[in-house]
Amino acid sequence: MTRRRLKPEEMELWRQVAEKADPLERPQTFDPGAYAPKVNSQKPALPQKISPREFDLHGKVPPKPAARKTNLDLMPPLAHQLHQTPVEMDKKTFAKMNRGKLIPEGRIDLHGMTMDRAHGALRRFIMTAHSNGKRLVLVITGKGKHRDDEGPIPVRFGVLRHQVPQWLKTAPLSSVVMQINQAHIRHGGGGAYYVYLRRQR
Repeated sequence: MTRRRLKPEEMELWRQVAEKADPLERPQTFDPGAYAPKVNSQKPALPQKISPREFDLHGKVPPKPAARKTNLDLMPPLAHQLHQTPVEMDKKTFAKMNRGKLIPEGRIDLHGMTMDRAHGALRRFIMTAHSNGKRLVLVITGKGKHRDDEGPIPVRFGVLRHQVPQWLKTAPLSSVVMQINQAHIRHGGGGAYYVYLRRQR
């Protein structure tokens, strides 16, 4: 089909209409990038590895074994604390005492006593031994027992074993006690103390 050429009067009419008409807004340029899917540059996180021991065919993870309750003691070991104490007695005598070469002149056994009873008994024993002119005595506390009824609060293992050195370092016993040290194995080892007393004035 061939196009018909416009007549001069038709061209004039079109020109008049075009001059009066407002031009339409220019359509926005199509941006293909605006509609493209966004690509994530980060690498996908890898799934965590599962240990064969943790994997169960039934989809269950076995519970971790319960931690064994133990008596907690945040203080340094007693032997270490006593070694840090300066030696006030004769060093040769101190060395013989540590090797178990000196025989204690008296002893007291605090096994099975309550704290109050043990404190009173220790105080009377030390003061009497000093008034009688004794120099080396043995205080037996025991190493302590493991308790089965442990609660949520940590319990110090061997309460008397830890408490006796503190009692000996406080008044009135501190005025007559010169040296405290862990006993030799032949005299009780970690469950007993050598207490070397001062001379009477």
